[in-house]
Amino acid sequence: MIEIRGLSYFVAQCADLSQWQRYAVDVLGMQVSPAPAGGLYVKMDERPFRMLIVEGSEPRYLASGWELASQAAFETALAHLDACGVEWQAGSAAQIEQRGVQALVSLTDPSGNRHELSWGHRSDCQPFTSPQGVPRFITGDMGLGHTVLPAPQFDATLAFAKDVLGFELSDIFNFRPDPSAAPIRIHFLHCRNARHHSLALAEYPVPSGCVHVMVEVDSMTEVGRAHDRLLAHDVRLSATLGQHLNDRMTSFYMKTPSAFDLEYGHGGLQVDWAEHSAFEFTRVSIWGHDFSVGQQ
Repeated sequence: MIEIRGLSYFVAQCADLSQWQRYAVDVLGMQVSPAPAGGLYVKMDERPFRMLIVEGSEPRYLASGWELASQAAFETALAHLDACGVEWQAGSAAQIEQRGVQALVSLTDPSGNRHELSWGHRSDCQPFTSPQGVPRFITGDMGLGHTVLPAPQFDATLAFAKDVLGFELSDIFNFRPDPSAAPIRIHFLHCRNARHHSLALAEYPVPSGCVHVMVEVDSMTEVGRAHDRLLAHDVRLSATLGQHLNDRMTSFYMKTPSAFDLEYGHGGLQVDWAEHSAFEFTRVSIWGHDFSVGQQ
């Protein structure tokens, strides 16, 4: 079995890296630096990066980087992939250097989402110093946050996430925009940490390759300050401030330069999985989160 510890990083692309640099620094309150072999590192904690942005003509999300605990766990993961008949590709020397890990493999799920498995992240022991004064992002052993990926081949992709990657179900939302039609399924999944979900799968295609990524700060004050920065820099709002029902996150959503959304929030649940019971929730949020603003 594969034991993923958390979402270590993601890789995205856009045509002009300066757009991401301005967005990361001026709006998110994160640091940036050049990445080896080209690209941009976006730093939000003590690690050199949590977001890797590379140049490409199409703005989109490219890959989710999942962290394993050790070389032994990595080798066990490869044996499990082989036993499941899943094809994987070893990372090149340039990719391993760029991701700053000891070893890396990539694989693709049935909906075409790329997943990278790695172990042994590199650390330069440099502290995070936000250019906007953000005290800290909630990361550590829970990873950078969560990612929500398109899964039009839903049953096969969900089975892949559980049986191959080792995720477990946190809860379920059956979206019913048309009460006379079958619901659109969204399943929320956790791995070996306390974050309510590190991965979610949504039963529809998304041209950008990602529904959204979430980052979490340590106070509502910092959510409000980020919202002010969004307005000041004319970043497109994708959903108004609100509080989710399932993970209790209070957040807003905004568009990234790579065309997917980013959720900026505070107060997400940290779960004792031995005590948790998976459930279906029937509304996205307790209050707020008007997603219609993103369609205007």
